[in-house]
Amino acid sequence: MENIALIDSFSEFKDEKLIDRVTLMAILEDVLRNALKKKYGDDDNFDIIINPDKGDLEIWRNRIVVADDEVEEPNQEIALSEAQKIEPDFEVGEDVAEEVKLVDLGRRSILALRQNLISKIHEHDNTNIYKQFKDLEGEIYSAEVHHIRHRAIILLDDDGNEIILPKDKQIPSDFFRKGENVRGIIESVELKGNKPAIIMSRTAPVFLEKLFEQEIPEVFDGLITIKKVVRIPGEKAKVAVDSYDDRIDPVGACVGMKGSRIHGIVRELGNENIDVINFTNNLNLFITRALSPARVTSIKINEETKRAEVLLKPEEVSKAIGRGGHNIRLAGQLTGYEIDVFREGAEEDVELNEFTDEIEGWIIEEFSKAGLDTAKSILEQDVVDLVKRTDLEEETILDVIRILKEEFEE
Repeated sequence: MENIALIDSFSEFKDEKLIDRVTLMAILEDVLRNALKKKYGDDDNFDIIINPDKGDLEIWRNRIVVADDEVEEPNQEIALSEAQKIEPDFEVGEDVAEEVKLVDLGRRSILALRQNLISKIHEHDNTNIYKQFKDLEGEIYSAEVHHIRHRAIILLDDDGNEIILPKDKQIPSDFFRKGENVRGIIESVELKGNKPAIIMSRTAPVFLEKLFEQEIPEVFDGLITIKKVVRIPGEKAKVAVDSYDDRIDPVGACVGMKGSRIHGIVRELGNENIDVINFTNNLNLFITRALSPARVTSIKINEETKRAEVLLKPEEVSKAIGRGGHNIRLAGQLTGYEIDVFREGAEEDVELNEFTDEIEGWIIEEFSKAGLDTAKSILEQDVVDLVKRTDLEEETILDVIRILKEEFEE
C-alpha cells in the first residue's frame, strides 16, 4: 500500500506541474536512494524499478551469500541460513535479490520520503520558473494585481507565478486595483533560497524602449533604431532615434499624426511628457536638439571635462531648464555632457549667492534647484511660474523679487 500511495502522490505532482516523465522518475529514484542510504548506509547494491503509469514501484536489494559466521558487511552480504529462507537451494558465493518494501524503512522514513519528494518537485519547478523568467529579463510582461501591500504590489500571471512590483519601481501616479492588469518589464530574477524572486519595473528606461518596439512597427522591424532613452518616471523622458533609411523620418514615424502613435505610450506611463529627438554624431547639433524646446544661440564644448557651455537668449533659459530642472537634467543624461546654461548679456547679471545677506540660504538653494541662480533669471519670470517651479510660497518669492529689484536695479 505504501508503494501505491507514493506513486499516487508522484502522479498527482506530475499532472499538476506538467513535469516530464523522465525528470519525475529521476526525482523519485533520487529520493528513494537517499532514504536507502539513511537506512542501510549505502545504496549501490539496490535496484529501483518504477512504473508510474501502473503505480508499480519495486526495490531490490542485492547481496552475496557467505557462510553464517563470515558476514562482515550486512548490507552487501547475507548469511547462508538467511538466504536459504528465501530460496532453499542457495549456496555460498551466489547472488541473492531480495525485495524491500517501503514498510521495512519504517513509518518515519516513509513520511520523510514523501515530504522529500514534494520538496524536490517544488525545487525542480522553481528552477524551471527561474530559468523561464531569467530569459525574459528586459522584456515586457503582463500580470494581474493579486495583493496590494504598502511597499509593493504582488502580481500573478496566468500560470500562477508571483511577480513583485516594488513601490520604487512604480510610476508616482500609478494606482492599481485588485484584478487589474499591469504591464512592466521583468527587471531582475533572483533565487532566494529555492524560490525565485521576480521583480517588475515600470520606471526603467528599457520599459519605455520596449513600449516603442510594441507600439511603433518601424521600431519593431528595425527600420528605426532607438539609440538612448532617459526618463524621470511620470514626469518627462527623452528618446533619441535614428534610421539608416533616408526615406524615413524617425521622429515623425514615432510620434505619428498629431501624436497618434505615441499617445498610447504616454497614457501607459501616466502622461509622461516624451520628447523624441533625431540622433546625430554632430555633438553640437545633438546637444541643441536635446535641449528642445529651447532655441540655443551657441555652444562651447569641452570634450576632456565632458562639459558644454550653452548660450541662450533670456526668454529661452526657462525652456532649456524646464520645470524642476527636468529638461536640462535629461538633456545632460542623453548626451553624456554636463550642460551649463548662460544667458546673453550675463555680464550685466548678478549671481544669487551675492545676496546671502538679504536672502536666506535655503531660499537661494530652492531657486538654484530650479536652475534660477542669477538675479535676472528670477526677475525675468512670472510670479505664478516661479511658484510652480519651486517649493516656495508666493509671499517669499515676492520678498525676493523686491530685494533683487532694490539691489540689482540701483
